[in-house]
Amino acid sequence: MNDSNTVGLGDEKAHVRVYIANRPPLSDYLELAECRPMVIGEIARIAQETGNHWRKIFNVYAKLMAEYRSEAMTSTWQAWRDDVLLQQGSDTALLFSTVPDSNLGDTIPIEAIHLWMGKGFASENGFFAEQGSEWLDAHFAINRRKRWILCPYFDYRQLSNERIQRLAVLMKSFSV
Repeated sequence: MNDSNTVGLGDEKAHVRVYIANRPPLSDYLELAECRPMVIGEIARIAQETGNHWRKIFNVYAKLMAEYRSEAMTSTWQAWRDDVLLQQGSDTALLFSTVPDSNLGDTIPIEAIHLWMGKGFASENGFFAEQGSEWLDAHFAINRRKRWILCPYFDYRQLSNERIQRLAVLMKSFSV
């Protein structure tokens, strides 16, 4: 059963849920009204048809997951991006809807991690209105109670390899 407020791409029961303010500028995605898994080849098609912006988002997401799940990775981040990322059972989602309350019952696992991509998006959607939200440094903010992390936009300059490693450590801190 899909939560009607969840719109995006990926595994609707994902534990790693990334929220972004925009969508791929293709009619399939602009009209999307649910969370649906991607299929093999779809990421490559979006990157080819929309350019480097979306290629970077998918690449950074895959690199982050490779860092976060380094012990479970059996392939390169590139192969994982192409064969697993945002597909059914991937445990990942890229969501275009606002961040829901983390206590939505069956739809979202209670142990899900919610990554808010970009300061502007987070501010517009009440990240700092929630009690317990705090800045950790110039790039990251966290709300441990909600399991929310505000991170830089998924772009090589904003979320460098060093910051990807820091974000993976923050994500792992929820497991402790």
